[in-house]
Parts: sequence; structure tokens; C-alpha cells
Amino acid sequence: MTVPLPEPGPGQVRIRVEAATVNPVDLVTRSGVLVEAGLMAAREYTGIGWDVAGVVDRLGADVAAFAPGQRVIGLRDLLDVSLGAYAEYLVLDATAVAPAPPGAPATEAATLPLNGLTALQALDSLDLAAGDTVLVTGAAGAIGGFGVELAARRGLRVVAQVGAADEEFARSLGAEWIVGRDASDLATVVRRLVPGGVDGVLDTAGLGIRGLAAVRTRGAYVTVVGGSAPVPLRGIRVHQQWISADGAALAGLAAMGLTLRVADVLPLDRAAEAHERLAAGGLRGRLVLVPSEAA
Repeated sequence: MTVPLPEPGPGQVRIRVEAATVNPVDLVTRSGVLVEAGLMAAREYTGIGWDVAGVVDRLGADVAAFAPGQRVIGLRDLLDVSLGAYAEYLVLDATAVAPAPPGAPATEAATLPLNGLTALQALDSLDLAAGDTVLVTGAAGAIGGFGVELAARRGLRVVAQVGAADEEFARSLGAEWIVGRDASDLATVVRRLVPGGVDGVLDTAGLGIRGLAAVRTRGAYVTVVGGSAPVPLRGIRVHQQWISADGAALAGLAAMGLTLRVADVLPLDRAAEAHERLAAGGLRGRLVLVPSEAA
């Protein structure tokens, strides 16, 4: 589909897109579930794609933090828009944009915004102190991997829930303990490692009450999967984390040298194929789309 070239308004930046990441929310958006749930309005056409890496093409009025030609990353966190990151150009508020990770190709840099910020904001919500213990479920996934790495860098002691093939990877990110992805009684296994239960859980797998049972009394639990938050039993703080764009925090993440994982790179005109592959599961890292002429 061809649409008019978007123009940046005051406080906005237009980015020439070099790479856009394919995320589960894109599949949900395309399915129409978000419209049915009242999270976005029905419209003639709906933009897909949250993560972008590219080059600043044009600045709106009152933008001094960026310059044309600068390599950047950004997050489009508005659901109800007609143009997403699956495009040749994208306009974002300057407050949703950050300098790209130094030395990282655009295909890798594009995997950071949505998943990295989600992990960061979820850990902030847990509000744990160095030396505390945290269980990260789905630790081999995109959000989970960043969650393990960021938690370890904060001095947290990490229990990572992964499959056997991903144990070495989780340890390389900083996990101290490993529990199996298919453990029938996750709480019992975790409590053998951490008597009394962990101080917090970052649940990226949507385990709900199974994850909550691994938390100590009056601990903390955060889920990033919509609709999976359990009842806050035993005085546990329960929080459903929803992502919000934050250019300053994204700039901090970009400067940290985090592990960026790309499963494959496809041209934009094969976006439907990328969605099918993501839906099939089994990927490690994200699928990334690039403008068709650059593929």
C-alpha cells in the first residue's frame, strides 16, 4: 500500500526506516483482537510495527536533540495510528527516540526498543534491591533475555526459567540458577533453590498463579502478558506492565551494550511470512524487516 510521506509536526522526528522488528503485538494487531477488545478503533487501515532503527530524515519545529543524518532507534507506542514501523518513513515524537547503540547494525538495533524498555520498566516496577532474588520466566525470549541481563546488572540474583537448550545462554546473561521450562511444579523447584521464595517475579511467559506461588509473602510480581495478572495473594504486590515510550531510558539502554538477537532478516514485502514464522514459535531472537530494495 502506498500512503503519503508523513510530515513531522512540532516536537517530532521523521526517520528513514532501515529496520523494523516483528513482535507478537503485531500479530495481535493484524488479527483484529485489539479492536474487539476496545484498545483501538476500527479504521480504514492500521499501521503495524513498534520498533524502528534508521536515520533522521527531517526534524519538526523545536527539536534540538537530534540532527538530520543521525542514526537513531525509536518506539511507536500509539496503537491507534495509520502508519507503523513497517514503512519506509516513520514520524515519532522526539521523546520516543534515542541515539542508536554504537556500532550495532540497524537490524540488531531495531530489536531493542519494545523488548528492552518493557524489561526495564517491569524491573523498575518490581523495585528490588541489589542482592534480592528474582525469577524471570520465559528467560530465553526477547523480553525475558533482556530481563535476565538487566536484572543481573542491577546486582539481583536471577533464577531463569528456560528449556534445556537455552541454559548456557541464560547463564551467559547472568542467571545464577536455572529451572526447567516444563517443570510441573515451578514454585516447589524455585523454593528449593531460594528457601521461602524469590523476592520478585518478572513473568514474561504469562504463568499467572504458577509464577505467583514462587514469590515470598509480601514480595512482588510483574507480568508483561496482558490478562495474566493473578490475584495478589499473601500481600504480594501484583502489577500488569504496559509499555510506554521513553527516549531517555532507551538512550540509557542503547549505551549499555546489551545482547541483541536477530533470528532472521526479511524484506518488508515478506512481512506476512515473518508473521507466520513468529506464530509458529521456536525462534531465538526477533525477525527483522528491512525495506525491500535494501534486502
